[in-house]
Amino acid sequence: MIITKTPFRMSFVGGGSDLKEFYKHFQGAVLSTSINKYMYISSHKFFDEDKIRAKYSQTETVKNINNMQHPIIREVLKKFKVKGALEISSNADIPAGAGLGSSSSFAVGLLHNLYTVFGKFVTPRQLAEEACEIEIRKLREPIGKQDQYAAAFGGLNVIKFNTSGTVSVEPIHLRKDIYKMLQKNLLAFYIGSPRNTRDILSEQKSNLLNRDKIDVLKRMVELVWKLREALYEGNLDEFGKILHENWLLKCTLASKIANPEIQGIYERALKKGAIGGKLLGAGGGGFLLFYCDSRRQKNLRDAMSGYREMKFEFENEGSKLIYVGDE
Repeated sequence: MIITKTPFRMSFVGGGSDLKEFYKHFQGAVLSTSINKYMYISSHKFFDEDKIRAKYSQTETVKNINNMQHPIIREVLKKFKVKGALEISSNADIPAGAGLGSSSSFAVGLLHNLYTVFGKFVTPRQLAEEACEIEIRKLREPIGKQDQYAAAFGGLNVIKFNTSGTVSVEPIHLRKDIYKMLQKNLLAFYIGSPRNTRDILSEQKSNLLNRDKIDVLKRMVELVWKLREALYEGNLDEFGKILHENWLLKCTLASKIANPEIQGIYERALKKGAIGGKLLGAGGGGFLLFYCDSRRQKNLRDAMSGYREMKFEFENEGSKLIYVGDE
């Protein structure tokens, strides 16, 4: 059996600039971190030598790879030309669609696992690039490149999307006290499953033909550099204010990112002590993340008492192999 462990991510600012419709004209950038919530992929030899079994939220057993319904599993199996005698299972700490990049963590983790199955070395960059190839080019998902790189590399990073199509990962190395305080002052609450995530992303992509939307994304990219500076200076209240500014900009990119209910929750959180925050992921639901000084967190938690809080810590590592055993 082989098991890989791949982290989920939180993106703070710059989301949307990782779409090709933007970065082919202007450099995009996001500032994000991986967290200690994971996608686990296990594989082992399947009893039937001419069949492949995949267990996720469903169970599939096929003889022909092309009959596999799960699109990412199907494309990864085709890439490795798997013929049979393989069983793949996935388990995750957080459900899909929560805004933490789960599909890309799945793609990266599965690629990592299959490279190990076939006895081949693979770098984080190769995992990220190949996950992008599968999700964006082959499956035509309306997503960008940030999630795959966050999952493969791990850590707190500025991820830059160059007009050449290449991606640069710049780790952010903070003083230990700043790093700990930043984690302490971030709170995340699950407000429910997002609706029409694909529709939101598709609308956001099509809106990038609009000059006004492009200008909004340019301003969001500028916030990446402001946020990086605030972190290095230890000015964490400024971090919260920049999150809020990014939220206001992001809400103009597509009509369904934040509905009136979500806007109401967000405004109530600000009144109860949060300096700023954002929806994680495409929008429409998932997790709301807030920056709130520890002295005001009780009031914020009381205001959010109807929603489940997710405790988390930053993760410094990307996808990794955690077990290799007998067949």
